[in-house]
Amino acid sequence: MPGIHNDKNAQMALVTGAASGLGFELALLLAKDGYSLILVDVNAEKLQEAQNEIEALYPTQIQILHKDLSQQNVAEEIFQALDGKNVNVLINNAGFGIYGSFNDTDWERDLAMLNLHVITTTHLTKLILKGMVARGSGMILNMSSLAAFQPGPLMSLYYASKAYILSFSEAIANELKGTGVTVTALCPGQTRTCFQEVVSNGAKASENRINFNIACPKEVAEYGYEAMKKGKVVAIPGNFNKFLSKLPRFVPRRTATAIIRKIQEKNRDQ
Repeated sequence: MPGIHNDKNAQMALVTGAASGLGFELALLLAKDGYSLILVDVNAEKLQEAQNEIEALYPTQIQILHKDLSQQNVAEEIFQALDGKNVNVLINNAGFGIYGSFNDTDWERDLAMLNLHVITTTHLTKLILKGMVARGSGMILNMSSLAAFQPGPLMSLYYASKAYILSFSEAIANELKGTGVTVTALCPGQTRTCFQEVVSNGAKASENRINFNIACPKEVAEYGYEAMKKGKVVAIPGNFNKFLSKLPRFVPRRTATAIIRKIQEKNRDQ
């Protein structure tokens, strides 16, 4: 596999799930700030379109890597493609959701999501973090979710995996104090991206039964990007989402879980 070539003096950012949605919006913000980019996504066609669009707006160097981040050892493949180049910003954004009873969902699809959210995110962070710590600088943004704050019936593994990302991010952020490296967990609520289309049994986001409090991806990306630059550990965009994240502290956990199930049934069933 050929290495990634870039200006040695340029700051480099790596973004997974960069072909659309929040990943694309974050890549635009990085390009605007002068970063050279490594964009990774499973959708080769959209990835090329994203590169073309960003290059038309900003004079930045972009390398695209067509990778399925749900596969084993893909983090190592990406790291090897860096060919020793420094990554100053890592954004672990790639992800997807699965709707349905755990008893009924397809295990191969479950496993792919867990590999993506847990294994690849953790492994890529570990590989790139060592260089950041050695240099005494770096920023990592991990895409968690409002789902991380409570159990989620009918999306059990998605909610659990996002809780893992949040816990993992908070823990290593604490470990990294004083190193010059920061870790931020971005925890958005519903956001108008293709994620909604995948989860809702193929329905478009605009067809979801519950359309209240669905955020614009550009605004969520800007909020998360600024939080990352400030070194904030947990970033929850929107006052209503901040309220929802705290709700499980004030109502019985069983009640919170039951409420989430009702919301999922109304929002997802078509």
